Amino acid sequence: MEKEIYLIQGLWNEDYQGFRSRIEGLVEYVTESYKPAGIKYTITTKSPPAISIIPFSRKKMAAISVYKHNTIPVHSLIDADGYYGAYRVTQALPVAYTKNWPDGDATPGSCLLTLFSRKKNIDHPTFINRWHNSHTPLSLRYHPLWNYVRNVVDGRITPQSALFDGIVEEQVRKTSDLLNPFKFFGNPLVIIPRMINVYRDTKSFIDYPTMETFLTEEYIIKTA
Repeated sequence: MEKEIYLIQGLWNEDYQGFRSRIEGLVEYVTESYKPAGIKYTITTKSPPAISIIPFSRKKMAAISVYKHNTIPVHSLIDADGYYGAYRVTQALPVAYTKNWPDGDATPGSCLLTLFSRKKNIDHPTFINRWHNSHTPLSLRYHPLWNYVRNVVDGRITPQSALFDGIVEEQVRKTSDLLNPFKFFGNPLVIIPRMINVYRDTKSFIDYPTMETFLTEEYIIKTA
C-alpha cells in the first residue's frame, strides 16, 4: 500500500473555522471521488500558546495522509488553495495507540506535527541512522507519547513541493501533556538536561532553520 502526505496551508484571510471547514470539504471529496484505502488528516484548529518551549509556527497547516494501491497523485489536493507540498513516504510506528473511537471523530488528545529537512553536512544514511536510532528512542524515553508516526520522505510528487525529508506526528493523550513542559519533558530535576539533550540530538540530523512545528488535532476519516 502506498502512503502520500499532502500539505495545505491556511490562506491569509481564513480563520481557523474557515480553514477547518475547507479541509473537511476537500477530504470528503477525495474520500468519495478517489476511494482511497484510508485517509486521515492532522490540522491546526486554534492558535498555539503565545509562550511555549516548543517553537510553534503561527501558520495554519493541514497534513492529509492518503493510503492507496496506486501512485496516481490526488490532483484535487495539489490544486487546492494553499497547497504546500505532496510527498510519497515510508511510514513507521515506533509506538501506536489502539484506536477505539469511530472514524470521523477527533483522536483524543493533541498532536505535534513536525516538518523538517536533513542537516546539510551529513549524508542521507547518517540522517536516517541518527533520526531512527538516536532521536526516536530519546523521544519515546522522555515524552509521554502514545502514538508516534514517523514518515520518511521518499520523493516529492510535484517539483514545487517544499523541501522536507521528514514528517512526524507525535501524539499525547491530553493537550496538557504537550503544552506543560513538566509533563512533556519531566520533573524539575530532569527537565533542563533533557531539554538540552533533545536540542543537541535534533540539531545533529535536522537542518534546524527548516523545521516547522504545529499544534494540531487528528481526524481519521477512513481507517486504512
